[in-house]
Amino acid sequence: MQATEVTPIVESVSLESLARNTQLAKEVQTNLIRLGLLDPPADGKFGRFSLQALKEFQSLRQISESELGPETIQALKEVKEVVPLKLGNDLPSRIVKYMQSKNYFVAVGEKRYNIVYIEGADADGTPNEDTFNQWNDRRIVIEIASGIPKIVGNWLATTEPGRYYTFNLMNLKGAARISFGQYRSWQVGTHGNSDRHEALVQCLAVKVYRDADRNGIRNGDAIDEGLFGINQHWGYDLREVGAASAGCLVGQSRNSHKDFMRLIKQDRRYQLNNRYVFFSTIIPGDELAKTLAA
Repeated sequence: MQATEVTPIVESVSLESLARNTQLAKEVQTNLIRLGLLDPPADGKFGRFSLQALKEFQSLRQISESELGPETIQALKEVKEVVPLKLGNDLPSRIVKYMQSKNYFVAVGEKRYNIVYIEGADADGTPNEDTFNQWNDRRIVIEIASGIPKIVGNWLATTEPGRYYTFNLMNLKGAARISFGQYRSWQVGTHGNSDRHEALVQCLAVKVYRDADRNGIRNGDAIDEGLFGINQHWGYDLREVGAASAGCLVGQSRNSHKDFMRLIKQDRRYQLNNRYVFFSTIIPGDELAKTLAA
């Protein structure tokens, strides 16, 4: 992604003034997004997340300006990577390469976590049979603190509904099976009724396929988009998916889910605002495997 030209300035612009200058704020945000320090989109509202990203940029570039000064502007225009990526053929690198190939947002920096689900893959990324009603997907968290992507969490999961809700419909259109892609759609909240627990709760729309023919695959299914309660919760330690998922993104065990929540709540963006909306990326395991061959 190319750098966006930032409006030339003669004198430093205070952060208060930047917050009132929508066009300049949007230009600065666009570059911070390009560098992986700020979540998209660039909306011209230079609030706490934009300020956090700008300060981190200045820190990483060892710029002593406390405002938006000439040195910061010049660096935003010229720097291609504030944390240069070092990608190999290991699993986290392959995931990042895949995300880049799809123009998905990749967060960089210490404690800025990328939540990724790989459907139909083992812990090392090897594709499996993706058998219906089985725990055969992965819930992964990647951190890129120093340029080398590292997996800081890797747990057994499912991205698909189990047998129970495939045949005992919560929605007459059919069970929901999330569409592959990247969504910024989840906040920390509570999932469940009888076994309530902390989870990532859907707060913005996602796309799903409706399994009207109940065959457990997406092919030929209609797409539905909206708020469907596609949460990220635990799977009650069940041996098979069963009634643990009606289409949510589910970690198999209670303990692994607790570890997942404990980790992502350390994210600097969540620490800044506990109403932070998390991104998650859902990837097909067979497509991810092709990045190794490439």
